[in-house]
Amino acid sequence: MALRERLAALNPRRTVTVSGASRPAVVVCENELPNAGEMQVDCFYLEWGGGKALEAGGHPALYEMECRIWYRSCGSVESGVDRGRVLGELDRELMMICQPMFTGKKDFSAAPAADLGTGVFWHWPLIEASGVETSPPSRNERGKGGAPSVVEHTARVTVFFYPEVEL
Repeated sequence: MALRERLAALNPRRTVTVSGASRPAVVVCENELPNAGEMQVDCFYLEWGGGKALEAGGHPALYEMECRIWYRSCGSVESGVDRGRVLGELDRELMMICQPMFTGKKDFSAAPAADLGTGVFWHWPLIEASGVETSPPSRNERGKGGAPSVVEHTARVTVFFYPEVEL
């Protein structure tokens, strides 16, 4: 939610429509309905890995979890010749919304969200180019002559936190 709020403040035009609702273009895959639709371009998709304790004897233990942030673009013009520039803008926006590199933890199971009194912090994103261009999803195809290829990046971010309960 922190990244979504930061993106809305940084670039209010970067939105995505998921299940009929328009919102800032940050999507946590595991929080969406299984039939939420195909992944879209110019949107940040977050996927969480497993967590592990860093301190075996400390109470509470500090945990780390990897977050994979995946995004792609086919450009903003029909020919797709600007897709690298657009992907570079997505890189810049990701770096900006990851600052500062911490946020408070909140419980979003009720409205308004409750502040849990602790926080999470993370390392700088490590951005990796896929090096592979793939065909874009059918909804993003441009023109009768076929769609431009999609360029992709993946960022890996290690997130650190103290659990709210003993595990």
